[in-house]
Amino acid sequence: MDLVQLPPHSLRVGQVLTFSLRDAAGHLLFASGHPLPDTPQVRELLARGPWVQAHETREYQRALAHKLDTMMLQGAPLSALAGAKADYKPTRPMPLPSQAGPAHAAVWADLQWHAQQVLRDPRRPDFLLRLTQLLDTVLARLTQQPDAALAVLVHDAAQEPLHYSARHALLSLVLAEMTTRQLGWSESRRRTLGLAALTMNLDSGAEQDQHALRPQALGPAQREALAGHGDRAAATLREIGVDDEGWLAAVRLHHDAGPGPLAGRSDGELMARLLRRIDVYGARLSPRRSRRALSAGQAARAVYLDERQQPDEAGVALIKAVGLYPPGSLAQLASGEQGMVLKRGHSANEPLVAALVGRSGTPLTVPVLRDTRLPAQAITASLAPHEIRLRIHMDAMLKLY
Repeated sequence: MDLVQLPPHSLRVGQVLTFSLRDAAGHLLFASGHPLPDTPQVRELLARGPWVQAHETREYQRALAHKLDTMMLQGAPLSALAGAKADYKPTRPMPLPSQAGPAHAAVWADLQWHAQQVLRDPRRPDFLLRLTQLLDTVLARLTQQPDAALAVLVHDAAQEPLHYSARHALLSLVLAEMTTRQLGWSESRRRTLGLAALTMNLDSGAEQDQHALRPQALGPAQREALAGHGDRAAATLREIGVDDEGWLAAVRLHHDAGPGPLAGRSDGELMARLLRRIDVYGARLSPRRSRRALSAGQAARAVYLDERQQPDEAGVALIKAVGLYPPGSLAQLASGEQGMVLKRGHSANEPLVAALVGRSGTPLTVPVLRDTRLPAQAITASLAPHEIRLRIHMDAMLKLY
């Protein structure tokens, strides 16, 4: 009996099971179709991580579907198809076979619309209240499912230049929060940088939206008009009552904080340097009418090396937080398959990937999870969005979590 252990605390008391729970020896504990009772024993079981049979997991079903597709293309007889079993060896905790409620793409679409409405009018009397409410809502959603949140935002950023400033603000906030968690910052400092990430382009959002839709690259006049937008944003924030000097400095200097070690900088200058690298990274992932979005690998290289082509401490912190191939980005595998990164791994270059296109170039019937720690499934290249000719439905991808 092939068993897979579920991650600790991945189930909840009262949940109606769509699969059976077992102990490490395979003995049945709770049958499918029954709710989990609220007892000390059950809570201890959920904290430890129960076991399920491999064939009840989504991973096994997708591996089997992929094998059947391959066998059919090879002209296998019906008798062989009927007796097929998946080539499946669990090497890490697999996604839950339940219908656990992941963050839906529609939620983030609503948050993007909310961000657009808030940031477009900073002189509303309730602007700061609405801004902090937006921050709290985004951080709460991010805390629930960080990889799913990043996947939605990275994928969404790469799709089209429409509403660039709101998309970029949300992605920058999430990248800032994940980077500063990686650095061990306190909650109050993380919130300050998060507010700066949301407001660094305040008063220039509409202008940046227009530039993103221009079919030509920015000329000298447009670049000059955008120059100093950090100063203008900081001035607006101070005018409406912001007196946090770290927030104001991060916004004012986010294009001017130069390279070099992070140690020895004032708090505002340190935040500005982090925000600068986050700004560059998110911009590389986003298309303009005048250029395509770059791959995550290209974006990572842009922030790993500083303006003097030396390893950048702030950029390294960002890459450590999100990985070389962040959730939502696209990758080529050693197997010849192409897919989307779903979850960060223990190493920056070994995430969990959902294969979407087979080695023949044909889209797979269903996504198949690939463990990139295995040499045969390792990532060989980061792909830009235009390099996979497939429309990806994020709601379906989020069900793999």
